[in-house]
Amino acid sequence: MEYFRITGKYGRWVLTAWLTVAGTGYLCAQQYLERVYQTDSRIDSLHKGKLYVTVDNLNFFRNNEWATVMTPGYTLPGFWLQPKIAYYPMKNIKIEAGLHSLWLWGTNRYPSYAYSQLPQWEGEASSSFVHVFPYLRAQVAFSDRVQLVLGDLYGGANHRLIEPLYNPELNLTADPESGLQLLYNAPWMDLDTWVNWTQFIYRSDAKQEAFCYGLSIRLKANRPESPLHLYFPLQALAQHQGGQIDMTDLPVQTVMNGGAGAGLDWNLHGGLLRQISLEWDVAGYYQHAGNRWPLKSGYGTYTALSAGIADFRIKSAYWRCDRFISLLGNSLFGAPSLSIEDAYFERPEMVTLSLSYTRSFGAGYALGIDFDLYQRFAGRLNDPASGISRVGAKYNYSFGIYFRVNPSFLIK
Repeated sequence: MEYFRITGKYGRWVLTAWLTVAGTGYLCAQQYLERVYQTDSRIDSLHKGKLYVTVDNLNFFRNNEWATVMTPGYTLPGFWLQPKIAYYPMKNIKIEAGLHSLWLWGTNRYPSYAYSQLPQWEGEASSSFVHVFPYLRAQVAFSDRVQLVLGDLYGGANHRLIEPLYNPELNLTADPESGLQLLYNAPWMDLDTWVNWTQFIYRSDAKQEAFCYGLSIRLKANRPESPLHLYFPLQALAQHQGGQIDMTDLPVQTVMNGGAGAGLDWNLHGGLLRQISLEWDVAGYYQHAGNRWPLKSGYGTYTALSAGIADFRIKSAYWRCDRFISLLGNSLFGAPSLSIEDAYFERPEMVTLSLSYTRSFGAGYALGIDFDLYQRFAGRLNDPASGISRVGAKYNYSFGIYFRVNPSFLIK
């Protein structure tokens, strides 16, 4: 089905007016969904010598209706579960141990890392009734500002990456990130840098080692709770696939994403309208080594405007890119078509409009509901097999409901 296209100066005026009236953006929706997705990484010194049993669980039902040749739609019904114990041997040390499992209703086959639109080496399937493996996190706070994490990391939404770089859906289905993480929090800067090791190899293995490096920095011009808060995000991701001790003939693959921008929060105290936020980012893509993707490099621009009203968040954003590929983001933000081999869109554009609702039911319980509309102006499809063809604007939408359960019980 074909809808209107953005053409001429009047089309641009209509788009600008529509964005202004919508008064929305992804950034603050992400802040609202922190109640559901994020995990508190702080160590409370008052817990020294205490032992807790924790049940961390996220239940979800999400449906993606993609009316596009970009990627097929799908539904995710299920939950993940983390029963674990947490011990604080010292006021600045925390040890967590347990299990992580993923359950998708109606199947007994699970991918190795995540059900998502990632390269094929991230999706080797295993046959088992449930996807379960050990969970262990060792965390030490060197000061009030610096923390080191080994084992299972504070990943996903905790990295605060923009949507073109990270698909929030991975908070539902991705395995916990594991490896090494350094956290630094100061009045002028928040820093999160990590290595997520996704595939280990032995000598003469018939596969390649794989890991992802990430960096997320937020420079703060003033205090976040100020009436007007100005900040500057800087983000980077790099996926590497290779190694020197395997027995494969596959080439080394290294692909990178990056982003930088500026944001402004208008914090309103009292009343239903709580916050209005604006953020603008430039995102980049570069294939440093290998030939995994048909495009060598590209870029995109992302403008988001949002308004928080009580427990609701209305959001919208405008995205435009040229030969851009997102490593961990929603494929709708990229130029390649995942349905047609080696095909890509020339300078696609997209407008998003979303509504989310979150509510906390005391400590450890949070409900989230969201609806997202993606109006994609795909432009021309460059298909090496059939030539270049025109693809009209397409509506895509998704909706989901989520319930986070995370109670803790003091044992000692």
